[in-house]
Amino acid sequence: MKVKLLTTISFFTYQLSISQTEKLLHGKVVSQNLILKDVEVINKTAKTSTTTNALGEFSILANAKDSLLFYSKDYFFSRIKVSQNDIEKDNLVINMILKPEELKEVVLTKISFPKITYDAEAINQIKNAKSANSLSRYTGVKDGSITNGMDFIAIGGGLINLFKKEKEKPKKKTPEIDFKKLIATTIPQDFFAKDLKLTLEEKELFLQFCDADPKSKTLTVNPNLLGTMDFLYAKNEEFKKLKTEAKN
Repeated sequence: MKVKLLTTISFFTYQLSISQTEKLLHGKVVSQNLILKDVEVINKTAKTSTTTNALGEFSILANAKDSLLFYSKDYFFSRIKVSQNDIEKDNLVINMILKPEELKEVVLTKISFPKITYDAEAINQIKNAKSANSLSRYTGVKDGSITNGMDFIAIGGGLINLFKKEKEKPKKKTPEIDFKKLIATTIPQDFFAKDLKLTLEEKELFLQFCDADPKSKTLTVNPNLLGTMDFLYAKNEEFKKLKTEAKN
């Protein structure tokens, strides 16, 4: 009876200690004094998430030593470890750094037109054709044309045909983001060493191992930070088993 009573007291004491440390933590996400809305705030330890509102503010349940992640596609990834001081102050301010804008590829196309030349025979044919069609030859009345003038309509038609023949080069399709690029732009570099316990040499082999899994293609089509990290954790367990089997 005494054992059961002590167990019950210990359980409630433990629950009380947890409820005293866990708190709805409030904060704001900014970038150079500009508020950032729709930033994804993830409690990696508790596997919960939320997003900042129009004022850049957020609220999320957290304990001391929880790891909070802040993600926005236009900004560098941020991560903090919640301290007891953060819990007590309840006024987090996260400053995110804007990624440099990537310039789109510009393709310059040089268009050269062939020179239009006329030999003596062609010039004589043009003169004879104009003379045969001239009204002044038979009536003496000028029709406004210039004798022996160049046929600009014919020349203009030739230029238009040249423009039509010079077709615009097809635009390059925007390449789909691959798995390694997704990891490079969304996952912090220290995640592999601190969380997955991988060396620099193992990291490259591990990413190849993950890329071979068809699920990695799904993540590139529908990127999700929490889903990507869960995928990496699961693949890391498989990766460790393979290493152990290889040693044995």
